[in-house]
Amino acid sequence: MLKQIDRRIWVAEQPFKYLGLEVGTRMTVILQADRSLLLISPIKINSNLQQQLDNLGTVKYLIAPNLFHHLYLEHSQKLYPQAKIIAPIGIESKQPDLAIALTFERDLIDFNGELEYISFKGFQVFIPLKIAKVNEIVFFHPDSKSLIITDSAFNFDRNFPTITQLATKIIGSNCSLKPSWLEKVATRDKETTRKAIDKILAWDFQRVIMAHGNIVSENAKEKLTAGYQWLVS
Repeated sequence: MLKQIDRRIWVAEQPFKYLGLEVGTRMTVILQADRSLLLISPIKINSNLQQQLDNLGTVKYLIAPNLFHHLYLEHSQKLYPQAKIIAPIGIESKQPDLAIALTFERDLIDFNGELEYISFKGFQVFIPLKIAKVNEIVFFHPDSKSLIITDSAFNFDRNFPTITQLATKIIGSNCSLKPSWLEKVATRDKETTRKAIDKILAWDFQRVIMAHGNIVSENAKEKLTAGYQWLVS
């Protein structure tokens, strides 16, 4: 079900498990002035959600925000064959059958001035058995003053299952807006990461919408600033 967050911006959520832990996942929906819709990190869209989206506008872009949030792109493309897929560099190796129309950093993508984005260069994650590139794209929606991130920070709290709370306490991402220490270990090029963080924090945002964890609407910039300084220190 769509939940309106602010002017021209909605989210939809679904359960999602990672390494056996319930972490949930979230899609962000942006309505542009021409009634077109941008779906960032699409989830599995059921008939009810599809009807809500169709009532809002016409889906124009399906956006993979990093190399890990691509699981439902094929499903979404079948529902919206007219929509163009935008993805980061490297997604083609994970989804070779997708018709990718535009690639961040290779193509100049203009969202009519209604959505800004930058590449979170230097940021990496630690996953079982290896350190992996994320190629995460971070977005800023000026109309709602919302920062939209994916796996570059989390905010797990008491609304999550006890086992998830315990696990995230151990890795340092419980009840705080920041990456876990796993990301700190994985991110080796601290100077490049620091420059990217500085650009992100230069945006005038008041809210942080992430893929995993509860949305932060109060003191969001201050909390994220503190969380990222921990990453690059």
